[in-house]
Amino acid sequence: MKKISQLLSVAAGVVALAFLSGCSSTQVVTRRGPDPDPIAYRPKNPNNVRIKVSLSKQQVYVMEGDKPLLVAATCVGTPEKPTPKGHFRVTRREKYKRSYTYGFWKKGDDIRPGKSSQPPGPGYTYIGYPMQYWVEFKPTYGFHLGYVWPVPRSHGCLRLHKNVAGKFFELAKEGTPIHIADTQPEDETIGRNVPRPSDYNDPDPPAHVLVSDAAFLHPKGSQLVDY
Repeated sequence: MKKISQLLSVAAGVVALAFLSGCSSTQVVTRRGPDPDPIAYRPKNPNNVRIKVSLSKQQVYVMEGDKPLLVAATCVGTPEKPTPKGHFRVTRREKYKRSYTYGFWKKGDDIRPGKSSQPPGPGYTYIGYPMQYWVEFKPTYGFHLGYVWPVPRSHGCLRLHKNVAGKFFELAKEGTPIHIADTQPEDETIGRNVPRPSDYNDPDPPAHVLVSDAAFLHPKGSQLVDY
């Protein structure tokens, strides 16, 4: 049994993995080390912020002009359920979002994983999986906190590590432009040596944690720094 602080950290990072991890049968094992905690800079002019995603590198670049505000690894959709390509804008932000489709059915102490459309019986209440720091750019597609695998693993959303998702959420305002493509010019410059998280294969936390408020991170204050 892990310490409570470790458990809550994993809980925040799971984000629907019981379903989403089924996107790929590839199992990747790497040596565990400290997970990256990149600096995120406060923009001089938030209206000049833009977001770029490289699908081949599985990386996110938040830029203000030529200045990188945040550079981080992400996890993209599988070939069967790909992340959409193109030019978009942030259309909705929700700090404590839960999934409308996948989650748990709860009745008393009985908690069962399932889809919102398939209740196991009378008297059950549906509670969606936590998808904290949701930043939507297309209906049902968005950035959110979750395990960042080194291989495509999601249903098309873009997952961000728990050390990154809150910072990204602060930078991504409604209307912020987003460009998603196979490659980005930054891949060969600031994106050449971006560290990737190693906690993607952590065990899922208990269901009673995922259906509670303990599934969410609650940082105090801004996570951005001035440059």
